[in-house]
Amino acid sequence: MVDHAGEDADEFEPDERDRPRRDDPDDEPPTLGDLLDELDEYEASLTDPARRRRIQEIIETATEIEEPAVFGRTIVGFDRADLMEAMLGALLFGIPMMVEGGTQEVGAFVATRPIYLVGTLAFAVATTVGILYVAEFQDVRIYKPILGFVPRRLLGVVGVSLVLSLVMSTAWGRVEWAEPWLAFCTCVVAFVPMAIGAALGDILPGS
Repeated sequence: MVDHAGEDADEFEPDERDRPRRDDPDDEPPTLGDLLDELDEYEASLTDPARRRRIQEIIETATEIEEPAVFGRTIVGFDRADLMEAMLGALLFGIPMMVEGGTQEVGAFVATRPIYLVGTLAFAVATTVGILYVAEFQDVRIYKPILGFVPRRLLGVVGVSLVLSLVMSTAWGRVEWAEPWLAFCTCVVAFVPMAIGAALGDILPGS
């Protein structure tokens, strides 16, 4: 029987194996994000499939650890609870858009200026990305992206916001689909704050 006990250990550089622990009191304490980074590096260094699967299981377990802080928590994955949080945030930001006439006025304006419509959509998506991944309210990790590059959380937040804007605008009589282009532009206007609300509603609970 072949002993593989030391097979993967040599895949670390010597300075990595002997890396000293943090003793400086001024250093920031390690976080769950730091642990996940270390585990990801370790997983990448392994060649044995069984060991890689075991590390992946440990990583999944680590992502379920509850952190006490409100901000700065590590968020991984996107499940039904996250979807419901995003939906709630979208509703809180979207309902005012449904009861004010300004939404239709802006929709009529961008309907005649397609470049502004494109800019509105780009602004909404860019702002959502900024809230989720750039502003660092939480340490949001991209986990198992769709097609290898589309973040599940971003797609879920944008998708639920767009669907809600279409459904609510139609159900509450804010748009008439006899004029589909105008109706769509009006829904896009409502979509902007709903996407922002969905992003905040998703990540601020820290799940």
